[in-house]
Amino acid sequence: MQCCQPKAKKSWGDGNAKTLLPLLAFAGMALAPPVLAAKNTANDSFSRAKRALSQQVYFDNRTTLYCAATYDERGNLQLPEGFEASLYPGRTHKMEWEHIVPAENFGRSFKEWREGHPLCVDKQGKAFKGRSCAEKTSKEFRHMHADMHNLAPAIGAVNAARQNYNFALLPEAQSAFGSCALKIEGNKVEPPERARGLIARTYLYMQAAYPRFSMGRPQRQLMEAWDKMHPPDAWECTRARRIAAIQGNRNETTEARCQEAGL
Repeated sequence: MQCCQPKAKKSWGDGNAKTLLPLLAFAGMALAPPVLAAKNTANDSFSRAKRALSQQVYFDNRTTLYCAATYDERGNLQLPEGFEASLYPGRTHKMEWEHIVPAENFGRSFKEWREGHPLCVDKQGKAFKGRSCAEKTSKEFRHMHADMHNLAPAIGAVNAARQNYNFALLPEAQSAFGSCALKIEGNKVEPPERARGLIARTYLYMQAAYPRFSMGRPQRQLMEAWDKMHPPDAWECTRARRIAAIQGNRNETTEARCQEAGL
C-alpha cells in the first residue's frame, strides 16, 4: 500500500474522505515509526482525534458501536427500525464520539480533575475543576482523552444515558432503547453482544497502556471473558490498524486476536 504525505496543516486529513488512505499520519508529520509506542503520545487534541476518526478511520464504515445505526459524513443518523429513546430524546439524531472507557473513570486519577489547579480560574475569577481543568493543565490527561483506540461512534442519546457507568450482565433488565439491546439498571450497563468484544479489548488496552487507569477485579474478569467469547471481525481489525498507523501505537490485545483469527 502506498501513501502520500499530506500538505502541512494544523489538523489531520484533507481532501475528500473517500480518497483518504488509512496510513495517513498527522498533517505535517512523518508516518508512524516501525516501533510503536505503548500508548498515545502523538496527539493531545480531542478535536483532532474526532476529525481523524471521521476522515481516516470510519469514512467507509459509518456505523455506531452499540446500536448499528448508520450516519452520514455530517453525523446525521439513520436509526435502526424499532429504536426508541425515552432518555435524552434531544440527542437521538446526532452521532457523538463516545469514550468507551469513560473520561471520568480515568480522569478522577488526576489531581486537577478532583481538586482543580491554580490555572483553572474562569473570567469571573471562579475556580473550576473536573474535565475542563484536567484538559487545560495536564498533557497526560489530554493524551488519554484523545486516544482514538478508546473512541467509537454512538447515538447521542445512548452516549448520554451510558454516562460513566461500568459494564455488567443484567439478565433481568429490559432494553432502554427498543430494538437496540442496550440495558441500564442502576449504575450498570449491559451492551449488545455485537459490541462486547471491542469494548473488552479497549478496556484491556487502556489498563495496559495507562497505569493511571485500573479496573476493579469484577470488571477485569468480565472484560477478559468477553475478549475470549467475542473475537474480532474484519472491521475491528481494520479499525485498530488504521488507528495504529495514524496515532503511532497498537492495541496489542486486538492485534493478537486478529492474528489468531487470521484477519
